[in-house]
Amino acid sequence: MKSTVPARPTLSRSELRRYSRPLLVPEWHEAAAQERLKASRVLIVGAGGLGGPVILQLAGAGAGHLSIADGDTVSLSNLHRQTLFTVADVGRLKSAVACARAQQLNPHVSLTALPALTRAGAQELVAGYDLVIDATDNFETRYAIADACTAAGRTWVWGAASGTSGLVSVFDARFGLRDVFPVADDTGSCAEAGVIGPVPNIVGGMMALEALKVLGGVGQPLYGRLWTFEALSGRSRIISLNVASMKPAT
Repeated sequence: MKSTVPARPTLSRSELRRYSRPLLVPEWHEAAAQERLKASRVLIVGAGGLGGPVILQLAGAGAGHLSIADGDTVSLSNLHRQTLFTVADVGRLKSAVACARAQQLNPHVSLTALPALTRAGAQELVAGYDLVIDATDNFETRYAIADACTAAGRTWVWGAASGTSGLVSVFDARFGLRDVFPVADDTGSCAEAGVIGPVPNIVGGMMALEALKVLGGVGQPLYGRLWTFEALSGRSRIISLNVASMKPAT
């Protein structure tokens, strides 16, 4: 599926220097992916273990605008995996700290800190973005994002990590989270099952890569497929999902 992000902003001389390495990648350059990325508006829901690496990677890559929705504050137990934060940030609002860190990384990116996403108004919110990243850790919020994106016709990147394993997929209005997980199950959350620190960072990095593919219009994003990772064995695989019921594109 081709990206629908407008692709015609020009890159400044400073941006050409900053993004010189991805611009050397033929597929990225030929698709005008850097310009597409600069034109994009992305909503990242969750600034924790998954959201942190997504935020830094997309900011570093040159996404035009990032909005970060998270109403949580930094706690000491976050720091072993949420390396976006430091001890000095404990007690501070994650979304505000994340925006400040991302701005320090790349001044060309504009950022907005938002409160936690709620079901009320979620559809109107996601409709204002080209792509949504679900980096949350509970099914109540995941379903709210999924329902809002489906209703608004928006694509979203989804990921999950707990214990020693992780999952990533890309959904849209044709085939979404509820088609894969029709019943909520939060028993595998980090609060319930724990998590080894690098796992959410690996999964978050994969989510960022999928977001860049969608926004840049390059490669084959994980539509209708589920990437799985098991840390203790080092194994990853891609599972084809049952897309026989995939709705036609509108």
